[in-house]
Amino acid sequence: MSEKNIVLHVENVTMQFGGVIAVNNLSLDVPEGEIIALIGPNGAGKTTAFNCITGVYEPTNGLVEFCGLPMVRNFPHGKMKKQYQGENADKYIHDPAISPTPDKITALGIARTFQNIRLWRSMTVFDNVLTAKHMRAKQNVFSATFRTSAKEERRMREETAALLEEQDLLQYKDELATSLPYGLQRRLEIARALATEPKLLLLDEPAAGMNPQETQELGEFIQEIRDKYGLTVFLIEHHMDLVMKISDYIYVIDFGSEIARGVPRDIQNDQRVIDAYLGVSEE
Repeated sequence: MSEKNIVLHVENVTMQFGGVIAVNNLSLDVPEGEIIALIGPNGAGKTTAFNCITGVYEPTNGLVEFCGLPMVRNFPHGKMKKQYQGENADKYIHDPAISPTPDKITALGIARTFQNIRLWRSMTVFDNVLTAKHMRAKQNVFSATFRTSAKEERRMREETAALLEEQDLLQYKDELATSLPYGLQRRLEIARALATEPKLLLLDEPAAGMNPQETQELGEFIQEIRDKYGLTVFLIEHHMDLVMKISDYIYVIDFGSEIARGVPRDIQNDQRVIDAYLGVSEE
């Protein structure tokens, strides 16, 4: 694993719904400037892990640190204290639980896209990105009330136009976001995430629904924005060609638990990974 600074540290994260453990004692690191993949069969718990990291779910147990500081932390309590079936039940009980909402996590510097595209349907391409820009607006109640924020609004509109131009989307700026072809909607969703000026970009199956040519272009696009914006990227993806081509390091989970980790060439030849994806004969 890289010796770079760790941007995201996930430690012993477990997500239990009733008696079902969806993520089981997951630990991983995402180093600065790298593209890290989390892969596994359908239902392995990948999106649930993302939801624990980004505040959509409050994990049942475990710790998530961002840039060296605790961001999410929890331990089994209430009814779950008796129901908990995971590991390390007592590890975090001496520290207060931390459960920020998704907007607060975004403000810290984490942006996310979703498996199912979640653009604002009634907004134009331009307004989808501009609205995200307001996350970093340098204004307050006074400036907004007395219209002294016109300069700030102009700055955000200029930056939105520049971002759309960089992503080859400016020509569509006045069109409804959902009127774009599927591949361009994916690109727009990533552009909207970039508008929040993240340090860490989480991509949940960005190539879902894309043809081979679009998938290849997406891989190049992810590498380009990583380099251009100095981003760290953490992605979930089922297209193995894409994962193996662009990832610096890969974690593999099945039934919520890690079964392998390593660089792409090692993961490709790992029998546990092959069995998880192809199934194991009962004989």
